[in-house]
Parts: sequence; structure tokens; C-alpha cells
Amino acid sequence: MGILAAGVLTLVLFGYMFWPEKNPFFQADKTRVDYLRERKEAIYENLRDLNFEYLAGKYPEADYTEQRMGLEDEAAAVMAEIAMLTERGVVGRRVKA
Repeated sequence: MGILAAGVLTLVLFGYMFWPEKNPFFQADKTRVDYLRERKEAIYENLRDLNFEYLAGKYPEADYTEQRMGLEDEAAAVMAEIAMLTERGVVGRRVKA
């Protein structure tokens, strides 16, 4: 009886581990808009980190201003491209099996 229970448990465990959605070879094919949204989030995170480090006294004001302006310009360019692609209808995520 114990061997049967161990066998069933093993089968359930393998089924859970190797179910197709958990398969490492299953990848989502991202659109350009998906990539740009991820990039926008990374830029915003960098801006938050930059502000925190500036307030902590790790950056002189000139460096802080220069880096902040660069990140803000990059964010604006990314958001403009997202808006342009969204107007064209390039939205959503395609999934590749």
C-alpha cells in the first residue's frame, strides 16, 4: 500500500513540475509595446533610485540634475513611441507555443 501511495505521489509531483505552463521552453513572444512598457517601468525605477540616492547625499546636484534629465528624456521618448504604436493598434501579447 505504501509503494502505491509513493507511486501516485511521484506521478502527481512530476505532473505538477512538468505541466506545459511551467515548461521553461514555453515563451511569450512580446510585442514592441510590451518591451517598451517594461523599459518605462525600469526607467521609473531608476528615477526613484536616483532621487533616493540624491537625498541620501550620494550625488552632487550637478550630476543628479544631468542624470535625472537624461532619464526623463528617455522616459518621454519611450512613452511617445508607446502612444504612436497604440494608435496604430499594436497592443497586447502574442504567445508562441
